[in-house]
Amino acid sequence: MGRYTLRRLLQLVPVFLGTTFIVYVLVWGLSDDPFAGKCGQRECSASYVAQMTERYNLDDPLVLQYLKYLGALLTGDFGQTFSGTEVSTLIADAYPVTIQLALVAVVIEALIGVAAGVLTGLRGRGFVDNLVLVSTLVLIALPVFVTGLVLRQVLGVELGWIRPSVPGDPTIGQLIVPGFVLGSLSMAYVARLTRTSLVENARADFVRTAVAKGLPRRRVVGVHMLRNSLIPVVTFLGYDVGALMGGAIVTEGVFNIRGIGGLVFRGIQQQDIATVVGIVSLLVVVFLLANLLVDLLYAVLDPRIRYD
Repeated sequence: MGRYTLRRLLQLVPVFLGTTFIVYVLVWGLSDDPFAGKCGQRECSASYVAQMTERYNLDDPLVLQYLKYLGALLTGDFGQTFSGTEVSTLIADAYPVTIQLALVAVVIEALIGVAAGVLTGLRGRGFVDNLVLVSTLVLIALPVFVTGLVLRQVLGVELGWIRPSVPGDPTIGQLIVPGFVLGSLSMAYVARLTRTSLVENARADFVRTAVAKGLPRRRVVGVHMLRNSLIPVVTFLGYDVGALMGGAIVTEGVFNIRGIGGLVFRGIQQQDIATVVGIVSLLVVVFLLANLLVDLLYAVLDPRIRYD
């Protein structure tokens, strides 16, 4: 396991370099005028352009620009915005809220999705199975912003059970409804995926052998069926964790959450290139580490999987 983990970490290095280079080229290299709109309606002064050109090494070839940026990035320096604010400060202010929101969403989609999938997978066709399938179909069909607006209006405005706008330093309880909205689509997929996997594994040889040996049904389901059925679910959740950690622009916008998604959106809207590149570089690392964690969890769920 240790050698496999080290090998995978080494494999992440070229992926990180390639991804960040592509992002850097797309954002900086294809920008005709990075100073457009930075001085309002008037044209930026020559001294300002010279100062920003020196700060971002814009006179250097693009590859050299990237290498200098990468060197600073590896020391924890994400650069500065055009206004002089450290990007790392913006990330430190916004990312904790996004992490909390993403974790709440993953817990909700995992608990409710797996429970619904197990319930329908074991009971077979019937009222509960049809109810879950219809409910998941509705969640898949509804856009996330519609679900968010409806819940905010009903629970926040009409009933007063929640605050329509989440405060700047929210508690876990205040993130439950936004987390449900954020994870609603994935929750529907998790429920269907769990149900399908359970139905397939119920006909597998190892399950029939366990039943023939006289093992209790709880052990057959919990140890033999469920652990093997969760492998595709864990794969899906792992990729979803990486995606959710990147922020949810729509959900954060509906509930006025000051997270990383809104920060990226404002960076794109204001053409603040340094902010966008810095945040995306961080999100690449988060996504790669989430995928590595998923691979390591395979061996925990399925004893047949061994890493040399």
